[in-house]
Amino acid sequence: MEFSAQQLADLLQGRIEGDASIKVNQLSRIEEGLLGSVSFLSNPLYTQYIYTTKASLVIVNDSLELTAPVSCTLLRVASAEQAFSKLLELYNQIKLNKSGIAAQAYISQSASLGENVYVGAFAVISDGAKIGKNVKIYPQVFIGDNVVVGDNTTLFAGVKIYADCVVGKDCIFHSGTVIGSDGFRFAPQNEGTKKIPQIGNVVIEDDVEIGANCAIDRATLGSTIIRKGVKFDNFIHIAHNVEVGENCYFAAHTVVAGSTKIGKNCMTSGQVGIVGHLQIADGTIVTAQSGVSKSISKSGEVLMGSPAFDANKYRKAFVHFRNLDTLAQRIAALEKQLKEQNGGQ
Repeated sequence: MEFSAQQLADLLQGRIEGDASIKVNQLSRIEEGLLGSVSFLSNPLYTQYIYTTKASLVIVNDSLELTAPVSCTLLRVASAEQAFSKLLELYNQIKLNKSGIAAQAYISQSASLGENVYVGAFAVISDGAKIGKNVKIYPQVFIGDNVVVGDNTTLFAGVKIYADCVVGKDCIFHSGTVIGSDGFRFAPQNEGTKKIPQIGNVVIEDDVEIGANCAIDRATLGSTIIRKGVKFDNFIHIAHNVEVGENCYFAAHTVVAGSTKIGKNCMTSGQVGIVGHLQIADGTIVTAQSGVSKSISKSGEVLMGSPAFDANKYRKAFVHFRNLDTLAQRIAALEKQLKEQNGGQ
């Protein structure tokens, strides 16, 4: 990918200050910029690097005032951060613009593929699967019987989607993620435990991104549902019959147990656990390493601790917890004093 400064200015609706013909072919951080790279400056804490960077082109805010000469060409825009984000998106589209079907891929004769589908080596598309337009299926992806994958979805290497699951449009699943594995259901027996068949599926709506090595279990009956706009980090586990509401954001190692219903616009930090059969209200925020053990009915609450409760109350309680040893020593001293006053009795 190579562009002139002027081409990028036209793309980003900015104006050039310096050499408009200079060519760039890579992206870089401003403090690590090299000749031939384009970078950006939006955070004032990094302003010092505009005078030392070796990047050929730097995208800056219109409002930036220089206090010394610079060696790089500047591209002034209304928002350097937004402009660079647009550039990153363009770069990613070019980088990931795969096409064609590898000779080593297996596609069932009863599967259907839309236009402009990419299928990498050793990918498997099983009987009755329906793949939409512009779908990218990277090497070693497995798509089970009767799976539906919507338009413009990307499945990176090693994604596995079990039979009968449904994936919407504009989704991204990263490597190692498994959709539709069995829910963890066993019935105790005198001789041990008996597996309960899991005959439901997973339904994932549009514009969902799922990180690497996540597992979303199929329902016992019905569907495990991930609503549109949900974003998962790596190592997320969603158990059978869970429903995750629209536009939820889960950080790594979040675990949701079976049949819990989570509302819209909820957020969890890392290593959050949510037990089964709960109702979590819209807009709930759960801080890192918290454990949610009861339903949350009030929208917009911030929870902390294990078991989790209101974050402000948790912080106040934690102040006392840190002083428990001091408090115990004071109580012991008072008891000793009272005992001495009572003649040792």
